[in-house]
Amino acid sequence: MLASALGVLIVSAIGAVLSFVFLMMLVLSIGNLGDEMATPVKKGTFLTLNLSDITGERGEETLVNLFDETNPIGLVDATDAIRAAADDPNVSGIMITDPSTGTLSWASTEELRNALNDFRKSGKPVIAYSDAYSQTGYFLASAADRVCLHPSGMVDFRGIGGEVMYYKDLLDKLGVEMQLIRPESCSYKSAGEVYTMNHMSEANREQIRAYITSIWKTALNGISASRDIDVAQLNIIADNLEGYLATDALQSRLVDTLCFEADVRNYLKEKYQGTQLMNLDKYIGNRRIEANRKRGDAIALIYAEGNVLDGKSDGLNTAVYGDDIVKALRKATDDKDVKAIVLRVNSPGGSATASESMTHAVMEARKQKPVIISMGDLAASAGYEISCMADVIVAQPTTITGSIGVFATIPNVGKGLKDKLGLTTDTVLTNSNAASLSVMRPLSPTALNMMNRNVEDFYKVFVGRVAEGRHMDYNAVDSIARGRVWTGADAKELGLVDTLGGLDLAFSIAAEKAKLTNYRIKVLPEEKDIWEQLSLLMGEQEDDDINLVAKMRLAWKYFTGAKITHPQPLSRFEREMLYISEASGLQARLPFIVLE
Repeated sequence: MLASALGVLIVSAIGAVLSFVFLMMLVLSIGNLGDEMATPVKKGTFLTLNLSDITGERGEETLVNLFDETNPIGLVDATDAIRAAADDPNVSGIMITDPSTGTLSWASTEELRNALNDFRKSGKPVIAYSDAYSQTGYFLASAADRVCLHPSGMVDFRGIGGEVMYYKDLLDKLGVEMQLIRPESCSYKSAGEVYTMNHMSEANREQIRAYITSIWKTALNGISASRDIDVAQLNIIADNLEGYLATDALQSRLVDTLCFEADVRNYLKEKYQGTQLMNLDKYIGNRRIEANRKRGDAIALIYAEGNVLDGKSDGLNTAVYGDDIVKALRKATDDKDVKAIVLRVNSPGGSATASESMTHAVMEARKQKPVIISMGDLAASAGYEISCMADVIVAQPTTITGSIGVFATIPNVGKGLKDKLGLTTDTVLTNSNAASLSVMRPLSPTALNMMNRNVEDFYKVFVGRVAEGRHMDYNAVDSIARGRVWTGADAKELGLVDTLGGLDLAFSIAAEKAKLTNYRIKVLPEEKDIWEQLSLLMGEQEDDDINLVAKMRLAWKYFTGAKITHPQPLSRFEREMLYISEASGLQARLPFIVLE
């Protein structure tokens, strides 16, 4: 016993010393970051944009990416920097690369593409080079003056597919029954079907086919205009997979030349006197330093990116936490310098209660200041509800929106535990339905009736919100709601969206409504600095999955000296699993569908 106790004390002491040393090394490293200065932009500079560097709407420095060689780039920062570079006399052009590892969706790519088209109006060139273009990467690259491809590379050009994974057969093998509750009219609200079916419902197949066709049409029209290739011919190229051999891609005019990256660099020097290449993140850093010095009238930019969850963020993950957004809206409303609010929504939805809280906060803010919605890749379900009460809604043609509906799922694992593991439960009750919502048994008739009423009532509230915010008849909204997903282009035709465009258009509308000619952008919710994140990381949240992931990555990168050239955000699967583990109550959420 004495030996065991002594061993525990020794291990604890060593652990404490290592933790102290680790903390001190972090403090010294973080302290050095404060000395960072603006990077000079020399005459003849070409900005380089690597698509895998763009990790979301907002590029934040966190403990997870603190020691990365390349800072994460937010989509909003990237488009802003590209447009600013058009007027910068020291910037001669832009070189974009797509290593096929980026996670940009179609609407984000379209936002970047529009910024590049604006940049080219200045007369400066955009050159694209890649070993292998992803589909969205090629959609972006097609807007360039010259599209270059590695001689052994390829262009992934094959059309869009929607794929849904179903878990019913797996749950059956485990003896788990998932009970799905949704309004009777919400046949398109298919998120819960992945647990109760093993194939697509006809309603879901219909809506997926409609929106991927709409997105593909937008992409083809853009590529056709930029590359001067007929849309019908582009479809033939996609059907025959003609981009997968470099020589075929060149012959089909998808690309202009086959060459190596060194050849592109020489081309920039010889034709455009390109004297240096600068990563876009460095250029963005310069602009942030300048922005921090500005004062005066402002437009608040509030980010709402990720799954909608109740509560507040711990600062180490990306999600739309209801309390954070409510606080940010209230802060922007109370700030006398802020004259208008732009809410940037990129969310598939989530918690119904958090959605209601944020919608109410938008309504309160709108009483005092213009509120403009800028939709990103997704603004669906709860993501659409928090948008519908704004003054103006701006979306990209390829934005996924709508999905006006709600559902709830409750598993019944009792039979599986009994049959597979021999585990049973017994109950003692004060009332007949005290254990009616237990996952160990099916819902009682009373509980099932209550849940049905709950989802029906919320659906009516949701439709009523949209009808009020969009100045439409309730029945007209109901006819296009029912959980159905729409693209931004279709949503505009239906009256769910006011106009098509990006964040720049949203700012223009906000400035016009607030009667502003000169203004600065104030970003909310405010980023937690490294010290706050460090405090959270070393705090008591030892069981938090996201903190655990952050700790493991940070320790590995620091102590091994591993060089990770691109930020490593949580994967889609990680985020999905974390969302499922945190979600509770009614869900107003988009089905999880992977698009290529």
